[in-house]
Amino acid sequence: MNDLDILHGVLDQWKDAIIEHDPKRVASYFTEDAIFQGLHPYGVGRDAVAEYYDSQPLGLSPSYRILEHRRLSEDLILGYVAVDFAFTDRPELSVYLSVVLRRTGETWLIDHYQVSRL
Repeated sequence: MNDLDILHGVLDQWKDAIIEHDPKRVASYFTEDAIFQGLHPYGVGRDAVAEYYDSQPLGLSPSYRILEHRRLSEDLILGYVAVDFAFTDRPELSVYLSVVLRRTGETWLIDHYQVSRL
């Protein structure tokens, strides 16, 4: 599997879990000690990720485009992603997302996640 396929695989699972409003499942795609920076103050670990996504409204639906990606090492992939978050009751929110995926065994998980609005 190439790096782009790996990124899509992880981000597709992340996206599906958000659409299903399943915060614990979203968090399962992150490492135990992931650094997470959404649009609120940052948190560390799966509990912080689950808490963040639990606070998001029902009907939240992300769509994304991978703009750039790089293999940083054998076990790390960097992705730079444009994400549009659709809501049921307000205008869409467009952000940029940087993720670092880390291979743990045979699984790739999000180790670092940072959102920015430019």
